Amino acid sequence: MLEQLFSNIFDSTAVSTIGFGSFLISVGSALVLGLIMALAYMFKSRCSKGFAITLATLPAIVSVIITMVSGSLGAGIAVAGTFSLVRFRSAPGSAKEISAIFLAMAAGLACGMGYPAYGALFTIIMCAVNLLYDALGFGEKKNIELRRTLSVTVPEDLNYGSIFDDIMNKYTSEWKLMKVKTTNLGSLNRLTYEITFKEAGMEKPMIDELRTRNGNLEISVNVQSADPAAEL
Repeated sequence: MLEQLFSNIFDSTAVSTIGFGSFLISVGSALVLGLIMALAYMFKSRCSKGFAITLATLPAIVSVIITMVSGSLGAGIAVAGTFSLVRFRSAPGSAKEISAIFLAMAAGLACGMGYPAYGALFTIIMCAVNLLYDALGFGEKKNIELRRTLSVTVPEDLNYGSIFDDIMNKYTSEWKLMKVKTTNLGSLNRLTYEITFKEAGMEKPMIDELRTRNGNLEISVNVQSADPAAEL
């Protein structure tokens, strides 16, 4: 009786009936794997409550979708097309967040296709690899604590081509002019540099020397973004 209640309402021979027990195993395993991924992600990364809940429940959602279209080629293509239009979040997410979303979808796909053991193995391997890479500092820039974004405002008539070169060479090990932007109706220029200080504590003396060259206009030193191109 229970099996008939959860059988396909469209009496079609193209789609096989899904057992109630199999359905619970698929969804339950997907929820457990989603919880493991969410906990592993929150262990070393900061995220919003909404993203954590999404990461924990997404495998189960994907599992149900794949289970419902199992055996139907047309429905599978339609779902794949729908997934290609998903924006994941209203605001652009980081590469790590998008990677976590794809991991959750892959685990859900495995459970939905009837391979919860493979999904569990894949989740454990990927969570362990992510935690290991994070602990080893894989991909981090060297001297990240000394990297800064420097903005200097100069008068429009000032030839800024090489006027700050000696100051930059004195206080930084490397520097590069990334952007020039006009401001204050074109009467001022704002120069944006990516710099790496030679050692900590050089911000104040460097700013004092820059002020003597730019007419005491605005100067700011900010922590460098992980993706400098995103600021341009």
